[in-house]
Amino acid sequence: MKKKRNIWVLNGAFVIISVAIVAFLLNAPEETTSALPKDDNHIKLYDIKGKKEAEKYCGECHDAGKEAPLPEGHPPKYRCLFCHKRK
Repeated sequence: MKKKRNIWVLNGAFVIISVAIVAFLLNAPEETTSALPKDDNHIKLYDIKGKKEAEKYCGECHDAGKEAPLPEGHPPKYRCLFCHKRK
């Protein structure tokens, strides 16, 4: 009898934890970071399979002093596709 009760307690705990996780994920804020543009400058990044391989090209335009430098306080530039998803 005690074993059956333990199973019910564990199942109940599993359900409660599962519901809490789902509720947490449903209440997560929407993404506010812009996606990687699909323009002439970025289209080559869509053909490259790995994120790390594609991110090697970001500095060509986004390093300091280039045509589109990153703003002050921008997160590390070596993780571009972590936030800026490919469409």
